[in-house]
Amino acid sequence: MTTGVRRRMGVEERRQQLIGVALELFSRRSPDEVSIDEIASAAGISRPLVYHYFPGKISLYEAALQRASDDLAGRFVEPREGPLGARLLRVMRRFFDFVDDHGPGFAALMRGGPAVGSSTTNALVDGVRQAAYVQILSHLDVEDPPARLELVIRSWISLVESTALIWLDGRRIPRGELEVQLVHDFAALAAVSAAHDPELAALLREALRDEPGDGPFTGLAVRLLALAGPPRG
Repeated sequence: MTTGVRRRMGVEERRQQLIGVALELFSRRSPDEVSIDEIASAAGISRPLVYHYFPGKISLYEAALQRASDDLAGRFVEPREGPLGARLLRVMRRFFDFVDDHGPGFAALMRGGPAVGSSTTNALVDGVRQAAYVQILSHLDVEDPPARLELVIRSWISLVESTALIWLDGRRIPRGELEVQLVHDFAALAAVSAAHDPELAALLREALRDEPGDGPFTGLAVRLLALAGPPRG
């Protein structure tokens, strides 16, 4: 029979456990509502021991945000295989998986939470946005983007963030529909800018060259044509 003796954790192992516990709690409720006592209880240790590893809740919160931001940035990583529309749709599904699982934590990460305005929090958010930007450029096979393309991608990333935050407040639109809509939004932003920029138009034509007839980008074109209605006689 085993005696159930608790194994003593090393310093780094305990730190990682506390970060995981804090992230789980922050994912369910606003960080302002989570106390050090609650984190200590969930981790099975005393309050003073939490302070032994972290000087305060803000430092533990920032460590949890670091783990969350690394996870979120990884959601934009996608093999460069197959049509662009399908790739972006898979990215959006993984992104909203994170938003679904870490609602309050995601909102805290994007809005700053109790560490609003801190250089650490701002750097984490900027890191996620830059990682997403680099990944989208990679999918377009572009290393030195024209100015309008950079504007399109960064504007779209901001749109994805704000859409997710609004969606969390009531979830009034089916998640799957919103994921497809955001992919359509990328195509629409790119198409409008391409109408003013021949270089971007050429890049966009190349990126969309292998889009299938049942892909999300083609679906957008069909919807727009239907919206325009039949030709007038």
